[in-house]
Amino acid sequence: MQDTAPLVVGIDVGGTKTQLRAYAGDTLVADHIRSSGGWRPHDPVAAAGWLAALAAEALPAGVRPSALAVGGHACETPRQCAQIRTALQLHFDAPALVVGDAELLVPAAGVDKGVGLVAGTGSVAVGRFADGTPVQVGGWGALLGDEGGAAGLVREAVRAAWAAHDRGEEPDALAHGLLAGFDVPEVPALGAALEHVTAASAEWGRHAPAVFAAAEAGSTLARTVITEAGHALAALVARLAARGVVVDDVVVAGSTVLAQPPLYDAFVSALADSVPTARPRPLRAPPVEGAVAMARSLV
Repeated sequence: MQDTAPLVVGIDVGGTKTQLRAYAGDTLVADHIRSSGGWRPHDPVAAAGWLAALAAEALPAGVRPSALAVGGHACETPRQCAQIRTALQLHFDAPALVVGDAELLVPAAGVDKGVGLVAGTGSVAVGRFADGTPVQVGGWGALLGDEGGAAGLVREAVRAAWAAHDRGEEPDALAHGLLAGFDVPEVPALGAALEHVTAASAEWGRHAPAVFAAAEAGSTLARTVITEAGHALAALVARLAARGVVVDDVVVAGSTVLAQPPLYDAFVSALADSVPTARPRPLRAPPVEGAVAMARSLV
């Protein structure tokens, strides 16, 4: 039987894992984590069915949401998110909202207005114009961008190592770390190693710890790559500011930037130079709480 308090459901569909939390009033009804395998955001009907199956799996039998909010990985445009929401209404007779997963950061931090910046495997920044219209910058993927994310760091590290090789320099700690990680004998083979993967973001990104280890070992190349990555993340915020987005609070999340102090410090330093009024705030709450806050606003 449905609890007397409205049941609000928030879902954070990340690149690798998904978390659902449901509350009846202040009572936690469900807190469910599973793999994001099978999530297909570019197929609205399939995405809505996946979310409905997740809710059925996570919620107690017979319990139906009073409101549902979803932050979806790779839900990249308002039109795409709206299509998923429309398809979701076929499964739930309740108000629903679907946004990109980076949009969960600001409400999860308890901030009214601001920018969400994610640097995990990839990188992206999101905000809203004065009229509430969402805007995203970055998030281009490992082949074209994602500077400051794990995959982008590795791509730029390989470029730096190869450029040093072309200058006739001996391999340093960065080059040796990359050679060992990709299991190739010499620097020129790194290019083919990058190309011959089936999932560039994930397969490149897992080598990011080698970049930070090389920096700690004294590699000037690695330190430069990290510094430039921090500047690239700050540039995403500056790009939003230039378009008229309020960027006073920048909520930062992501397994790369928050786990690696050199990258976070480089970002904070670059942000202070490019957008002096912006206040970086590492996210301490799970992003799913942002989805819950959005769902509460629908009741």
